[in-house]
Amino acid sequence: MVIGYGIINLRIPESCSLKEKRSVLNKILKRTQNEFNISIAETGNLDNYKFAEIGFAVVGNDSRYINGKIDHLLRFVDNLRAAEIVNSKIEIMVVSSFLETADWKASKYDEL
Repeated sequence: MVIGYGIINLRIPESCSLKEKRSVLNKILKRTQNEFNISIAETGNLDNYKFAEIGFAVVGNDSRYINGKIDHLLRFVDNLRAAEIVNSKIEIMVVSSFLETADWKASKYDEL
């Protein structure tokens, strides 16, 4: 299993209130979620109407695919032209042996 996640910091120059910021962010979040079928939400700078922080996560089975999907996601957000990307941080984590090394014990729910 491969997990790709990251943070995108945005600047919204046309925003003059939190209501306008929410409108711009809803556009970005909904379109991105519909296009890529990912988990994405506003995670920071909640009280600042000029800046926003968006967190996202993608799960798959190939790290090259996840890396490409994240690159495509960043280009997509930039091409929406609703906000300016100030910076972004991404991380890709491979957890293939997680289930194999875990010492699972039977619980009362396993018997059902």
